[in-house]
Amino acid sequence: MADLPAVDITRARLGRWLSIGVVAAAVILGVVVVSHTTRYPRTDDAAILANFIGIAPQVEGPIVRLNVHDNQFVTKGTLLFEIDDRPYRYALERALSEQAALEGQIADERRRIAALMSAVSVSAAVVDGSHADVGHWAASVEQARAEVTSAEQGLHRARAEWSYASNNLRRLEPLLSRQFVTVDQVDRARTSEIAQAEGLKQAESQLQQAHAALAAVQAQYVRSQAAEGQSKAAHQQAQHAVTTLEPLITQRGARQSAVDTARYNLENCRVYAPFDTRVINLTISEGAYAHVGQQIFTLIDTRTWWAVANFREGQLRHIAPGMRAEVYVMSKPDVRFRATVDSIGFGVTPDPDVVGKLQPGLPDVQRTLNWVHLATRYPVRVRVDNAPPDLFRVGESSVVKIRGR
Repeated sequence: MADLPAVDITRARLGRWLSIGVVAAAVILGVVVVSHTTRYPRTDDAAILANFIGIAPQVEGPIVRLNVHDNQFVTKGTLLFEIDDRPYRYALERALSEQAALEGQIADERRRIAALMSAVSVSAAVVDGSHADVGHWAASVEQARAEVTSAEQGLHRARAEWSYASNNLRRLEPLLSRQFVTVDQVDRARTSEIAQAEGLKQAESQLQQAHAALAAVQAQYVRSQAAEGQSKAAHQQAQHAVTTLEPLITQRGARQSAVDTARYNLENCRVYAPFDTRVINLTISEGAYAHVGQQIFTLIDTRTWWAVANFREGQLRHIAPGMRAEVYVMSKPDVRFRATVDSIGFGVTPDPDVVGKLQPGLPDVQRTLNWVHLATRYPVRVRVDNAPPDLFRVGESSVVKIRGR
């Protein structure tokens, strides 16, 4: 080697140093790449997803108009399809008619109740008049009794006066033959006795008239009491005849509910897009019979797109909700879409080869010997910002890279 020229020695040293530099650069580059991929995880185990719903009618009937076709993009409020609405229009008209009939019945019943209330007022007035008549005849009875009492007193007085005149005549008549009294005195005594006898008869007649008047007044009093009782009974009957509107008023809710239900069913005969969406899995045509709750086609919600990326469990400590991310799709790999980490999954189905089968009873753990344990992957949901609805497709392969905060 001592015989080698100096140039060859220099070249050999330069080659060694170059080799060392290349190895060192490769090591440093590897360390940088590993550090970068660790701090900013990246995976191609990802797919594009979006929320989707199955469109199912809330009323049934034949489809008379299908306004969309498969894979069509439609905006919010676009008519999707229309179901024959004739039965539901008829049902709404019937419900409105029954509601109007109930209101007419309530109006008629209100007028009838007003008439019955007038009858109650009239019967109350009759009761008041009968009560006044009873009071009037009660006062008349008291007056007639007073007159009877006065007539009795007059009779007693007339009887006493007649008795005195009769006794006086009997005393004087024997004395006339003895000439102890004069004829004139006897005549006056006889005349007085005759006058008192007539007075007694008049007093007896007046007493009888007073008794008759009392009996008549008492009869009128009894009749007035009976009339009062009849008027009270008629008043109570008129009061009981008055009905209330409660049974009809309580039916208003049911009739209004029937109208609202019929109108709701009629409105549901036309189905509109609830949001900006894309129609997929459309396999029917006009004339098909739609059943309640039976899915007709699917709508993809194109307002928000997601990339669900599966990251190894060791990478999750470098991922947090709110971090910026980048999404690439295989249909256009040169376009970068900005995104934001929305959430990180907290559960996946355990590997039965590792933990066994989870079932009631004791765990079923398999006796296996695995030298290599693969890291579990957890789904990370990344929301794409301003995703174009005409590019993204549900289930499309994608690449997700976390850019940190």
